[in-house]
Amino acid sequence: MNDRFYSLMLFARVARTGSFSLAGRELGISQPTASRIVAALEKQVGAALLTRTTRAVTLTEAGADYLARVEAILAALDEADHAARGTGELRGVLRIAMSTSTAVRSVLPRMPRFTDKHPKLRIEFVLNDEKQDLVGDAVDVALRIGSLADSSAVARKIGVVHRTLAASPGYLAKAGTPQTPSELTGFSIIVGPAGRGMEGWIFTKNGKTVSVRVDGRFILNGAEGATAAAVAGLGIVSSGALGMLEELQSGQLVRVLPDWEMGSADVHVVLPAGRAAKPSARAFADFIGAELRELETVWASLAGA
Repeated sequence: MNDRFYSLMLFARVARTGSFSLAGRELGISQPTASRIVAALEKQVGAALLTRTTRAVTLTEAGADYLARVEAILAALDEADHAARGTGELRGVLRIAMSTSTAVRSVLPRMPRFTDKHPKLRIEFVLNDEKQDLVGDAVDVALRIGSLADSSAVARKIGVVHRTLAASPGYLAKAGTPQTPSELTGFSIIVGPAGRGMEGWIFTKNGKTVSVRVDGRFILNGAEGATAAAVAGLGIVSSGALGMLEELQSGQLVRVLPDWEMGSADVHVVLPAGRAAKPSARAFADFIGAELRELETVWASLAGA
């Protein structure tokens, strides 16, 4: 492999992992060797690219600018290699960002269908219920539900997630079942991420719109926790349908006010702007779009039952 190309690839991995040891391990070299190669690159460039301390390795201002340019070059080479092979085989590293709940519920169980076709592709997941910094976290493709605040990214809508209410049969047997949205004020409410930051919950039925202001007894910043709280019988949860589809199918949870609609949120795949998307990022976007359409079909069948 060309020494300059190798040093650029190593620098990019050190910058993103924040560790000479981790980057060196990925490329099969020792930590001292990795440090020496990057130091030689800095000497060749004529600028300090990384700040080294006993606790962390971070980018300098010059290093951050250099990294953005280097990753664009590496992505272009990856695209050229992919086109030259002509086999559709994907290689290299793909960094995917999404919420923990989305990964656990909707993506990870389906990933073997993708990874089995591309055994030489290494995948790194960046999981966080807060939206990730695509550039700062070196994300190649992100899956996001709801509004998009990052105007510097390229987004493609691939699906819709419907909001709904649900509770455990045990809780409803004990507390009763609300028949109208206004009755929710008399019940224990679990508020997950899909229901936070709202002045009131909006319900629609037969052209009629009702707004209900509820006080959550249990507030959770993760959809997984909100679903678990509902299964435990702590109250009625407001969440995206995909976040509790398994529990609704098994009967651990049942829908509350099923005749009332609570709106929906768009699902987008998001690619960082300013550099060409990796072939693996585009392939994942197509794959997960098809998978989410299947899940929407399952939800439509369940909601219509």
